[in-house]
Amino acid sequence: MAVTIKSQHEIELMRESCRLLAIVHDEIGKMIKPGVSTWELDKKAYDMIESFGCKPNFLHLYGYPATICASVNEVVVHGIPSRETILKEGDIVGIDMGLIYQGYHSDAARTHGVGKISKEDQLLIDVTKQSFFEGMKFAKAGNHLHDISSAIQKYAESFGFGVVRDMVGHGIGTALHEDPQIPNFKIPGKGILLRPGMTLAIEPMIDAGTWQVQILDDEWTCVTRDGSKSAHYENTVLITEGEPEILTLYRDGREV
Repeated sequence: MAVTIKSQHEIELMRESCRLLAIVHDEIGKMIKPGVSTWELDKKAYDMIESFGCKPNFLHLYGYPATICASVNEVVVHGIPSRETILKEGDIVGIDMGLIYQGYHSDAARTHGVGKISKEDQLLIDVTKQSFFEGMKFAKAGNHLHDISSAIQKYAESFGFGVVRDMVGHGIGTALHEDPQIPNFKIPGKGILLRPGMTLAIEPMIDAGTWQVQILDDEWTCVTRDGSKSAHYENTVLITEGEPEILTLYRDGREV
């Protein structure tokens, strides 16, 4: 497995890529309300990314037709934006996207409530986000990759939620998807030793019901097998000598 260690120059480029992505996520989040189509969100994201002199890295990747993935309710990931998908009160929607700045990728996902949502749905969103931060407690040089995976699973399952097995996180750098794969669940073995300079896209995908999923006929849209709602939270992370640096949050640590 060839896991890249980024130089200081490469880290600075990734920081900027991730900083710009955080701005886009912030703006898209402000747009999410009843009556807005996922196509409108996609167009706004595309226009903003282009305005920064960057390129959306999802668009045309493996044939994907859009800038963002907009995954509503039971859609786990890879929901294709459309004019016909209109957000309504009580929905939840996961927005996953990234961009390329001077050859370096960023990747992040957020799940938003649309208008007033149920306490159960808010708990799902909150637990999914917190499961990421539980994983971050182990994202330090000298630990092993699967320490992160185990922490995510343990926290999410303590609430009775399902942890998706079919989709995982990944390394990131000059390609969107680099080694290593990063499961959100415990698997045999410790995984690789974490080293300073590794950049990882860590992304819990958590279901209110079963962890099992299926792919729809469009060959992209991944939904929960039991129709339960799903949430997604992701950041691009830099492994350092000390605490991990979460690159797709604002420098003050504020979440978007």
